[in-house]
Amino acid sequence: MYNRFALIAAIVTIAIIPAAAQSVSGHGLGGDQAPPISFSGMEVTVRTDLTPSDITIGDIDDINMKVRFFDTLTDTTLEKVTYRIEMWHSGELLARNLFYDPDGQLDVEIRPNPDCDEAQLRQCTTYGGSEHVSSPGALFVYGEPCNDDNYDICARPTITGPIFEKGGLYHVRVDIEGATSPRVQLAERLSYDTFVSIAQEQNFAIQTAHAEEVPVIIKTYYDEVENFAFDESDNSISFDMEFDWTPDYVDLVQVVHEEIRVPKNFVPYAEGKQFKGYVNGVEVDQRALLNDPYSYDDTNVVHFLITNSELQKISESMEDDRFESKNMNLKLVPIEEADVSSVEFYLVDLETMQEKAPTTVTVEWDGQYGAGDEIPFEFTFLDPNKKLIKDIWYGYIVSDESGSQIAEFSGNDPLNPGIASPEGIDVQNVLIPSEGLIRVDVIVYGTGLDYDPTYSGIGSGLIEIGPGAPAGGTAPGGADEPAPNTEAAAEIPSWIKTNAGWWAEGAIDDATFVSGIQYLIQSGVLAVPATGSDSAGPDDGTTGGAAPAEIPPWIKTNAGWWAEGAIDDESFVSGLQYLIKEGIIRVT
Repeated sequence: MYNRFALIAAIVTIAIIPAAAQSVSGHGLGGDQAPPISFSGMEVTVRTDLTPSDITIGDIDDINMKVRFFDTLTDTTLEKVTYRIEMWHSGELLARNLFYDPDGQLDVEIRPNPDCDEAQLRQCTTYGGSEHVSSPGALFVYGEPCNDDNYDICARPTITGPIFEKGGLYHVRVDIEGATSPRVQLAERLSYDTFVSIAQEQNFAIQTAHAEEVPVIIKTYYDEVENFAFDESDNSISFDMEFDWTPDYVDLVQVVHEEIRVPKNFVPYAEGKQFKGYVNGVEVDQRALLNDPYSYDDTNVVHFLITNSELQKISESMEDDRFESKNMNLKLVPIEEADVSSVEFYLVDLETMQEKAPTTVTVEWDGQYGAGDEIPFEFTFLDPNKKLIKDIWYGYIVSDESGSQIAEFSGNDPLNPGIASPEGIDVQNVLIPSEGLIRVDVIVYGTGLDYDPTYSGIGSGLIEIGPGAPAGGTAPGGADEPAPNTEAAAEIPSWIKTNAGWWAEGAIDDATFVSGIQYLIQSGVLAVPATGSDSAGPDDGTTGGAAPAEIPPWIKTNAGWWAEGAIDDESFVSGLQYLIKEGIIRVT
């Protein structure tokens, strides 16, 4: 039987985020943070963030770019910083200028302007601001400092030109010319490379043999797409874009992100389909393909999220002349429809371990996998409106029925925990050695490079693995509750719900509430599987045995939520059913 609290204690040990958790380096939605450099006893780095974070060409004409210079060890922003900012796209320099900021957090307004007839695009770029008296040549604007809520009125320099007017990956190179004091120049510049993605939507159409025209949208976060093609022999979609395969450049690129949208009523790409992906003829890891049926009611979205490690693998597998290639070909191929099983559960607050967090987790897997397989589990994170939670950082532990750990992963940086999931969907391959129940504990550390705690929490789900198609269950609030053979009646007597509320508030004792559960069983409202025991702990003379000496507090929390209507009958009853089955509450 699972020891819930031991497992939660185990996962909480990886949940402790250091005070300087923001030292994480990596690419997020609309932002990037460079690896730190040692300087004067500190580990200093630069973070570049765009507001809004998810920008599509044509939708936004006023973009804020925030560049922060700080010590990752203490999360302290260095003051009086002179920045040299360069902005590049597709290997071409678009802007270069000096800027000064007294508090070390530079805000620059970017004004895209596509009108440029110059051979060198940077010649069309103009800059707004005044030269700072203490930092010659560096632009600064006197006035109200910027924050997330006042970009319309705060004082910030501007860059106007052919920037962010095409989709793709933009290289923002930041050189620190001086810090702490505007008159102090560093012996050597501190140079950082960061990358931000701007999306561009391109419209295409599939022409089928039946003269049907199926609209397809490709949202590219890297570069413009060309040579779109549909092959009816395997229903594959393919397209090209420019890409530099030289090792130095590949080392810098954190991720290449492409998004393919196809109507759900187009059968080869209908909801529930699985896919294989190829880049330059090399099959990518299943984790690089994310299927999103949540964002649109009538459209499926398939994400290519090709990470740096995957790019390295592809580069190494290409021919010796790969460095001369300036092309990336992406191909998406539907495969046979999967027998998808899933478990869904919500998270509870990390501190109280009782209050419900605004996060629901769904874990899905293909029924063709079973014991002895490395199973690709797809983790999806949804908010209360069933929308994907973007830019999430999470970890998981998988344990067998005895409580022994099968797998655990919380990212590759022990000081900055979390697996990055930019789109709120992620696939992790886990080797499951044997049949039976497994438990998946999930922790969400936060969202964004700042680990915003809004959606953080912890919860658990149970999965039954067999030699063939497994079956899943749900575990609201971290409760252990598999779904098979669970039947909640359409109507549960109102007094049971009233008792549950009173019990949650402490107005009635455990034995009284258990007697209500007994009534559910005797009335056929709750179908209880055999428990192997007909006792309920020490006999106190009540019919069917007494309540156990100690009932975990999370059960009372669930009872309170059920009484308030926060969870439905089936969810609550299925939870109680499993608790009875496992002997946490035992009744005759």
